[in-house]
Amino acid sequence: MVDDSKGAYGGKRALRRGWTTGACAAAAARAAYTALLSGSFPNPVMIRLPGGIQPAFALALQEKRGATARAGVIKDAGDDPDVTHGALVIAELAETAPGSGISFRAGAGIGTVTKPGLTLAVGEPAINPAPRALIAEMLSEVARAAGRAAADASVTLSIPGGEKLAAKTLNARLGIVGGLSILGTTGIVIPYSCSAWLHSIHRGIDVARAMGCTHLAASTGSVSERAIQRLYALPDEALIDMGDFAGATLKYLRRHPVPRLTLAGGFGKFAKLAQGSLDLHSGKSDVDVAALARLLADSGAPPAIVDAAKKAAGAGEALSAATPAFAPALAHGVASRARAVALATLAGEIAVEVAIFDRQGALLGRAGG
Repeated sequence: MVDDSKGAYGGKRALRRGWTTGACAAAAARAAYTALLSGSFPNPVMIRLPGGIQPAFALALQEKRGATARAGVIKDAGDDPDVTHGALVIAELAETAPGSGISFRAGAGIGTVTKPGLTLAVGEPAINPAPRALIAEMLSEVARAAGRAAADASVTLSIPGGEKLAAKTLNARLGIVGGLSILGTTGIVIPYSCSAWLHSIHRGIDVARAMGCTHLAASTGSVSERAIQRLYALPDEALIDMGDFAGATLKYLRRHPVPRLTLAGGFGKFAKLAQGSLDLHSGKSDVDVAALARLLADSGAPPAIVDAAKKAAGAGEALSAATPAFAPALAHGVASRARAVALATLAGEIAVEVAIFDRQGALLGRAGG
């Protein structure tokens, strides 16, 4: 494994990188196909990733039965909080007729695409193009080593317990049912890069556009998402769980626009967006309480309230200092400034609304609605 020089969100502890499900699937597929053609499993099995790195994977499963062979690799995501860390990725290979090429099937725990908008057609197993290409390359190498012109095989991937793990992801919203997706572009998991989350945001926008949604709602959390869905009766496909990744969401929408966008979230998150921070995580940006105090002053709040807001430890305390009389004006001011940042980031013709909710889902402030 390769260590990062910095920890999550700027920490000093070196974090260990890991391997994607796609890399694990490629290693398992190579081992199974080698056993199918030669009679023995390589263990460990080495693959070559797109960047040139050649990691070796120990096999946790190896079985050969007649005309099929199965191999399994336990996914090591390093120090990333990956939902599939520790999962067993299994590839079952069977030879097919010469010239038939390589085909892919979804085994237990692997999802199937049911909605348009993804890079895979409806009905296809949720094995992304990059892992498919990596698997095909590894099988072709095995075939050439065995003296064959090309690899001809069916590849069935499975992850025991994958359907239960998929419930912790956004697969169902993307129209991937029955299990997990096999993901990975580089084959490497960078700790806390949140690549899977960003992938889900992008694919969620793709699916929404393909389903004809003209109004999307991107939310920072589940409370604001439920509140905005109640407000507009939006279908699930129109809901984007952007979390702290406001910038990534807005920049993708800039390239793939929709007519209308609502950003929904809590006061603290949008106070950061209002000051120009596009990463809303607590480790990436702090709330400028002095700016909130200035908004209160502009709304006519008395000096005592403005001074209390200046001394606040955070956004929530500043909002409390505003008292019920001035809290709506403060929330509206934050919403207006957050909307201006969003519009500048989008740099397009998308109609933007910002809606701020409290922890119970009550509307605090709104701009652009």
